[in-house]
Amino acid sequence: MDRIYGVYNADGGIIGELAYVWGKIRGTAHCALCDITHRGVSKKKEWKELESRLKVPIELLHINEQTPELAEFTEGRTPCVVGVSSDELRMIMTPDQLEECGKQVEKFESAFSSQVS
Repeated sequence: MDRIYGVYNADGGIIGELAYVWGKIRGTAHCALCDITHRGVSKKKEWKELESRLKVPIELLHINEQTPELAEFTEGRTPCVVGVSSDELRMIMTPDQLEECGKQVEKFESAFSSQVS
């Protein structure tokens, strides 16, 4: 695998972030990948440690930060984790699989490893 993308179920930028926070407060927005990678507004220490252990770089993107090809591939399936190998996209983790991690980096790492092994 050449590259890995984690795609949040939220738009980036100030407006996107504020909309997500407001939606989370109201119970209308949720992103299992956000819950795994972040605590509040900063990345979890455990996530940063995982990023340094990965043999393939992972890039975290918001919906509106994706390339057109990636956006078409992930449409209606975010949050998710997608792998790129020889310019071919492959779904590595679905929204349900991310939800099953229960906000825990350790569970993400285990599920992720089983998908890419």
